[in-house]
Amino acid sequence: MRARDLAVEYETVGLDTDALEAARLMARHRLPALLVVDESGAPKAILPASQMIKILVPAYVIEDPTLAAVVDERHADRLCQALKGRTVRDCLSKSVPAPPVATPDDTALEVAALMAQVRSPLVAVVEKDKAGLHLLGVITASHLLDRLLGAVS
Repeated sequence: MRARDLAVEYETVGLDTDALEAARLMARHRLPALLVVDESGAPKAILPASQMIKILVPAYVIEDPTLAAVVDERHADRLCQALKGRTVRDCLSKSVPAPPVATPDDTALEVAALMAQVRSPLVAVVEKDKAGLHLLGVITASHLLDRLLGAVS
């Protein structure tokens, strides 16, 4: 099984995509993360859903989680207001590493090792050609696990 066979179409966003739109995309498709691409469509970063959640939670609650119990539901329902006016670029952590990238000929084990090494919920499958990098698709951890478990049956 090669990366090209495992790669599937996946939602991508640009650095300047509206953060609220990106969060809605994650929620609608129940995605663990979004692949962020640059202007040419090459993988630039991974934006985990957990990072979006972190932006929604007020800093004082992160510092002292016991305060979460005293925030009323009406206030909690407005947490997503924190995304208004922000872009995906604003939501990425300052030290965001480059996204893990596999070549089309990488084996399932190579993809699994890469995913495990960088603790990423997804790996981009990219082909290089004369025009530059071309995104073939993405392999998610759950999809890879499903395919590997299928080999055990």
